[in-house]
Amino acid sequence: MKLFESNEIYLFAMRIEENGEKFYRHAAQMAQEKESRTLFSFLADEEVRHKKAFENMLSRMERGDVEESYPGEYLAYLQDYLDNKIVFTKSAKDTEYPEVKDTLSAIEFAIQREVNSILYYHEVKKFVATSQQDDIDKIIEEERKHFSQLTEIRKNYVRKT
Repeated sequence: MKLFESNEIYLFAMRIEENGEKFYRHAAQMAQEKESRTLFSFLADEEVRHKKAFENMLSRMERGDVEESYPGEYLAYLQDYLDNKIVFTKSAKDTEYPEVKDTLSAIEFAIQREVNSILYYHEVKKFVATSQQDDIDKIIEEERKHFSQLTEIRKNYVRKT
């Protein structure tokens, strides 16, 4: 059986964060309310910080191999998360960004993507060395904070409209 190399996980995660940053910058430009613009800009900066964290993890990565049932199984599994619009992806930008026409739809889009990112990172955690799982947990916790911030701003936004 071929073993999966966990460095691919970090490369995927960096791409997710890059795409998330692009979305949040787009949302910040589109938002009409200062509070929403500020939050989206903050979240874009957070995505940049997360990407740097993953770059750091990759640079000090220990091999965290997992046995596969067939060659490429885990790589294909993680790639499906990306390609099937589970998290911020290029295809989501092409097909779903046009549906984001106002602040509320941007908030709702972002909330779903944060939830999906949390799920993705929980899956990723299984495939990294034990010594790096705390790093993944920190990213998951930050994604949860983003989810909470977005749901709070959605509540406030809906009350105002």
